[in-house]
Amino acid sequence: MRAQATFDGGAYIFPLAAWQDRGDAASSGMFFVTILGSGSAGNCALVETPKTRLLIDAGLSAMQTRQRLALCGVNPLEIDGILLTHEHGDHAGGLDVWCKQFHTPVYANALTAESLRRQSTVPKDWRVFVTGSDFQIKDLAIQTFSVPHDAMDPAGFVLHHGREALGFLTDLGFATKLACERVRQAHTLVIEANHDEKLLQADTKRPWSTKQRIMSRHGHLSNDATGGVLAGMLGGNLIRAVLGHLSRDCNSPEIATETTRRHVADAGGDNSKLEVFVAMQKEISPRFAVGAVA
Repeated sequence: MRAQATFDGGAYIFPLAAWQDRGDAASSGMFFVTILGSGSAGNCALVETPKTRLLIDAGLSAMQTRQRLALCGVNPLEIDGILLTHEHGDHAGGLDVWCKQFHTPVYANALTAESLRRQSTVPKDWRVFVTGSDFQIKDLAIQTFSVPHDAMDPAGFVLHHGREALGFLTDLGFATKLACERVRQAHTLVIEANHDEKLLQADTKRPWSTKQRIMSRHGHLSNDATGGVLAGMLGGNLIRAVLGHLSRDCNSPEIATETTRRHVADAGGDNSKLEVFVAMQKEISPRFAVGAVA
């Protein structure tokens, strides 16, 4: 199902030949996601199926990641791969030390991999995908798509295990039609809710140039923008939103939750049917089951 070509010690991963067949080959049971940490100081999430353990991003230090995996009962040697959204330090800063210790395969697109290769001499087992393609890691089927952010080739993901789907949408200046269409499949969506617009504009710690970058179409999603994405998913599969990457100074869990819920209510949605959880920087989240409610 998968063809490969050499890439400086790694391999290119080409799209699955029969994406629609994935449901027949995979279990229809739920799978799980735990946010190990989320914020400007580092981002990392653990995805688990019966056969696969995958990290999404490696922005925490290797030591922090090991400690937080231990809280989940997971041995680092059991991690089957690291899937990168982009090359920024808060998403890939722990990669060198981790790969020295564990040699875990690293899944990234070519521009992300090349950017990180230029910054480091630590060898890595690169598994390079083409953004927009679909591929498989054991019993996880992964869809990739482009998102707008000030990185080389930032990507969002939808991970499938049988009929269940997890969306991962972080670090983007605005939600494109493509991104919104892709994540409509998700039962659980991990999505950035970076800042409250009024708090950001009033912030005295950031220069205007930084504020402009954050608010730009290649910056970060505001609470209002995130609420709009969730409102647009009404009537689909979504039963849980995990808000992440909150600004320490220009947001709070209470503001992010209230704002996104207001958008859902204004669009006619029933907030009692949508779980909203805020992922934190210094503590792990619950282990969320990804799947439809019976």
